[in-house]
Amino acid sequence: MKFGYFTLSDNRYPNNPRTPEQFLHEIFEQAVYADEIGLNSAWIGEHHFNLLGINPCPNIMLAALASATKTIRLAPAVVLLPVHHPLHVAEEWATLDQLSGGRVDFAAGRGYDRAEYDGFGISFESTAEHFAEGLDIVWRAWTEPGKWSHHGTFYNFDNIEVRPRPLQQPLRPVIACFSRPTMELAAKRDWNIIFAPFAAAMVYGSLKNAVDAYAEECAKYDRAPRKSSCSYFIHIADDAQEEAYGRESLLRYFKDALVAAFPADAKTVPPSLRYFLDIVKILNEMRAEDLTAKSVLVGSPEKIIADMREVEASGVSEVILYFNYGLKPHDMVKDQMRRFMRDVAPAFESASAARSDR
Repeated sequence: MKFGYFTLSDNRYPNNPRTPEQFLHEIFEQAVYADEIGLNSAWIGEHHFNLLGINPCPNIMLAALASATKTIRLAPAVVLLPVHHPLHVAEEWATLDQLSGGRVDFAAGRGYDRAEYDGFGISFESTAEHFAEGLDIVWRAWTEPGKWSHHGTFYNFDNIEVRPRPLQQPLRPVIACFSRPTMELAAKRDWNIIFAPFAAAMVYGSLKNAVDAYAEECAKYDRAPRKSSCSYFIHIADDAQEEAYGRESLLRYFKDALVAAFPADAKTVPPSLRYFLDIVKILNEMRAEDLTAKSVLVGSPEKIIADMREVEASGVSEVILYFNYGLKPHDMVKDQMRRFMRDVAPAFESASAARSDR
C-alpha cells in the first residue's frame, strides 16, 4: 500500500488569523516536503471563491511542484470538471503529464457546493449529467486517433484534435466517489476510483463495502476493478491530550469548514445529491468521541498501523493522508508528516524505502 499527501486547503473558520495567501504557500512547502521524505503522491484540492478551500488552481500549483520535486506523483483532488470546458482540461493535464515526465494522476469529480457552480453560471441541478459528458470528452481527447467530433447536451464541436497527448498511455482517470451513480460511471468506463472513508461509511456502511460494491459494478462488464484509493484524516498522538486535539480539529473541520459547503436544503438539492442530506445531519450531530477509524486515523503509531492494516485488507492500494486539516500549525503538519514516514510507513512493504531521516 502506498501513501500520499492530501489537502483541500480548508480555511473557512471563525476568527481565522491565517490568510488564504499564507496557507497557499504553506501547502506548497508541505508538498515539496512530501517529496523529500518519500511520500508517493501529492493531491491538491480545487475550491473557489475562498469558500471551503483557498486554492482554485491545482493545475498551477502542481505545475510549480513538478519543477520543485523529483519523484512525487501529482494529482488534483479533484478537478471540479463541470465548471471547466473539458477540452481545456484535457489540454492542461496532458501538458503537465508530458512536462512532469508522466507523473500525473488525473482525478475529477462533480463537487457539492452550489455556490461554486453559481459563481461560474453553471447549473447545479444537472451536475451528474454535466460531469459524465465532460469526462467522456476528456477521455476521448486523450485516446481518439486523429480529429473527432462531439454533439451532446452541454458541449458541441467538430473536427477537434487535442495535442499534446499525455505521456502515460493511457492516463486513466480517477473518479471521486460519494454515490452509487458515480461508482457505476467509473465501473462502466473502466476508470479508477477514490473514496472518502467517512462518506463511504455513511453511504455504504464501511470502506470495504464501498470497495466491494465497486468490484460488483465492474463485474457487470466482465472485468476486474481498477485501482481503489481513499483519503484519510490523520493525527499521530502520544497521549490522550494530543489524541483529543486531533479529534477536536476534525470536528472543527466538519462543522465550521465542510458542512456549509454541502447541500442541506431538501427543497433545492438535486436528486443526484440527496444523499448529502443524511451526511449533513450526521455531521451536525457528531461528537468528538464518535470519531472512529471510519473517519480519522488518530492515536499512537501502533494504533494507526493497526487501522491501516484493515484499510489494506479492504482492497485499497493507496491512502492519501490529510495532515493539515482543522487549522493545524504549519510546523505541526510537517512534523506529523515526518513522524508518519518514520514510525508508520515502514510497516508497509511499499514504503520500506521511505526516506524518514530528513
